[in-house]
Amino acid sequence: MSTTELAWVKSSYSGDSSGDCVEVAASLTAVHVRDSKNTRGPQLALSPTAWGDFVASVSGPRSTA
Repeated sequence: MSTTELAWVKSSYSGDSSGDCVEVAASLTAVHVRDSKNTRGPQLALSPTAWGDFVASVSGPRSTA
């Protein structure tokens, strides 16, 4: 599957006015990340495990209260 066939989703943390947007798309073997302003530019392709580790590390500790 090429990255042009992926279903890209804009991050919910990206604002409408700043133009700083990150998009992600999942395939069977990878999670792809790109800059929405430069869709033909560089992209990251992470394993699902690496993506999960990244999300966990940037999410910070969860409150149990």
